[in-house]
Amino acid sequence: MSSSTAPIVTESAYLTLHYRLATPDGTDLVTTFGATPATLMLGQGQLAPFLEQRLLGLEEGTHQTFELSPAEGFGERNPELIQAVSRKTLEENSVPDADYQVGDLVDFAAPGGGRFAGVLREMRANDAVFDFNHPLAGQPLTFEVKLISVL
Repeated sequence: MSSSTAPIVTESAYLTLHYRLATPDGTDLVTTFGATPATLMLGQGQLAPFLEQRLLGLEEGTHQTFELSPAEGFGERNPELIQAVSRKTLEENSVPDADYQVGDLVDFAAPGGGRFAGVLREMRANDAVFDFNHPLAGQPLTFEVKLISVL
């Protein structure tokens, strides 16, 4: 066992790192490799909590790749999040008179403020069917990280 003195990632660490989140087929969803590294503080919501958890305890200089199951990532798909929205609700809570196409990610005003988004699955005469699952729900992900510095 080596007696390394490299700093270790803690829950409030300040990090400079390269990271990449990709789908199983290798499509990058986000990557800093080949560009300026990211600088962030853990616990501030800059990375998804499930990604922050993977970083805890890693030493400065670590270059590692994690395979995340759907449950470890954005969760499994929830069939209850596929819902019909009336045309009236759609008009009142999104961009008026927008020409939405199936597959579009549509942004809505949420009751009580805030926003939420759904992917249009079907446009019907009086309503539209949206999938409010996170677009990456149900997908395994690859998370690659290279820790440049840990403070």
